[in-house]
Amino acid sequence: MSYMCADCLDRSDKKFLAAARIALGWLFFYAGITKVLAPAWSAKGFLLGTKTFTGFYAWLASDGILPVVDFINEWGLTLLGVSLILGIFVRLSSLLGALLMFLYWFPGLDFPKVDHGYLVDDHVIYALVLLYFAAMKAGRWYGLEERCAKLPICAKYPRLRAWLG
Repeated sequence: MSYMCADCLDRSDKKFLAAARIALGWLFFYAGITKVLAPAWSAKGFLLGTKTFTGFYAWLASDGILPVVDFINEWGLTLLGVSLILGIFVRLSSLLGALLMFLYWFPGLDFPKVDHGYLVDDHVIYALVLLYFAAMKAGRWYGLEERCAKLPICAKYPRLRAWLG
């Protein structure tokens, strides 16, 4: 039985993985930067229109928490995109991005329906691809992670390299 491992990729696999990482990075960067550049943007309408966990999402939309939620949305998406495009901190940012995608998925879930289908929508697909990037150490292929992984601090702290990718 054969299986895919991060160190078993051939050149074309690495190029495809890097292209997918960069393309998804652009999608997240664009989604985030358009929010950053739109001062009137807020997640409040989205949070108040939820179908599941309405109490939790209403709390996130409360006046005391909403500025933090908006900041995390705007800059989280933007920095996730930058991370994927540059290929640095991909493992950590992919895991956090997958968590963010599931936080976006739950509000539209009206079991078994979700806004655009049954159980699976674009947020689930994005989360799975991000988890794949984390598992495959996607930042090491045509990204800055391999260079960063060779820094003395990563040699001194091998666990840091695991989180870098």
